[in-house]
Amino acid sequence: MKKIWLDCRNWGKDLVTTAIESGVDAILVASDDIEKVRALGLIPVISDAEEADLILEKDVLVITIRNKKDEERIASLTKEIAIVDSQDWTIIPLENIIAQGAKVVFPVFSLEDAKVALTILEKGVWGILIRTDDPAIVKEIVTFARGIGSQVVLQEFIIRDVQKVSMGDRVCIDTITDMKLGEGMLIGNYSNAFFLVHSESVENPYVEPRPFRVNAGAVHAYIMIPDGKTKYLDELRTGDEILVVNQKGKCFVSTIGRLKIEKRPMLNVVADVQNKEASIILQNAETIRLTKPSGEPVSVVKLLKGDKVLGYTEEGGRHFGFKIRETLNER
Repeated sequence: MKKIWLDCRNWGKDLVTTAIESGVDAILVASDDIEKVRALGLIPVISDAEEADLILEKDVLVITIRNKKDEERIASLTKEIAIVDSQDWTIIPLENIIAQGAKVVFPVFSLEDAKVALTILEKGVWGILIRTDDPAIVKEIVTFARGIGSQVVLQEFIIRDVQKVSMGDRVCIDTITDMKLGEGMLIGNYSNAFFLVHSESVENPYVEPRPFRVNAGAVHAYIMIPDGKTKYLDELRTGDEILVVNQKGKCFVSTIGRLKIEKRPMLNVVADVQNKEASIILQNAETIRLTKPSGEPVSVVKLLKGDKVLGYTEEGGRHFGFKIRETLNER
């Protein structure tokens, strides 16, 4: 996810309040204003003082582009974060800097600036530094930036078989968000194939809906999280960010408020997609649902051979949750 910082070295309480409420990641202020920010909300503060969360020229470099040598220095950065400034952006081969993976934060003054910085080379910069005194501009930039990369292309998985398996440890993920019909999480037995497991937002005669919850399946399963990464369900913790996806593939980020791991009878759901197998082990219960292409939830106990549900596939494997290219056969 792109980092969004606000430059508020010219202090403005309303601007900082709007930035915090909009969801910026950090605020850059003069040293005298650090405590003013902390009085308004819990958010990382950037400044040149030692009490800042990120200290300028120590944790965050500030580099002004003047010539080719400055550009090469920025492009060579591997771990450092750099705020890159210039009076003339036309002299900067932005593509070269981005292509080499430097953690660069670019100043932006408008939504149009942000669109260019965040989408160039279909990758964009690591982060942006908003420079404006208009709270409305802050809101629209944050809204756009949070939408970057927030879409996945879902496919139809064709159910091949549903098999009863032994008791297992299953994980319920309770988020701080009420999900709607068609929304859930991408989970699967394999690192390259994920089912859209529907939230418990469905009215039913057995239990009250719990729209904040996804009954996600067995502890070993992979789940998609923000930034294209995965985790095992058993690795998740309260406070972790989680990816919520709807039937159209639109994504947004929520946070885990609680996890419930309990022993339950389980089912292995097996499907075919693009000449490969996908599977997921879920609790054997009426209230556990996958998602039809229409967005309608379907209970796992009512699945039949040939039924179609939504899922997501990708190539390659995973190493500590990061996507890698390797020869991998999971089954």
